[in-house]
Amino acid sequence: MMKIIFVCHGNICRSPMAEYIMKDLVRKAGRESEFEISSAAVSYEEEGNPIYPPAARMLQCKGVPYSAHAAHRITSGEASEADLIVVMDCSNRRLLGKIIDSADVPKVHYMMEYAGCGCRDVADPWYTGDFSRAYEDILAGCQGLLSYTAKAC
Repeated sequence: MMKIIFVCHGNICRSPMAEYIMKDLVRKAGRESEFEISSAAVSYEEEGNPIYPPAARMLQCKGVPYSAHAAHRITSGEASEADLIVVMDCSNRRLLGKIIDSADVPKVHYMMEYAGCGCRDVADPWYTGDFSRAYEDILAGCQGLLSYTAKAC
């Protein structure tokens, strides 16, 4: 089973969107038994908070099911148990490097790598209010990641 953790700054917008989008894609592909998917933050700022309402509305609008969510900061233990840690931007990667063990750094990849866009940041709707663009970036990344895992098996 592949353990994937999606990481963003506060774990209330992009990373939970990625978690639920990926879970939906995996379910639709009939591959649920192959994955354990979660999300986390690199900060404590939103600790315990639910998914941000506009992010939840975007998921709902796109027909992506989601459940109760409580933001939390990633731990080094979570990182060591993960097979893949997917960050939304370069700031997430930099801050994550201060939290996780150096042995786990090779597991860290940018979401947009899987969309064929290298290390480009996922649009951050917290600052722009553009949840549609963030959704499209994340969907493209998750689709690419699902395809990548099928080839890797």
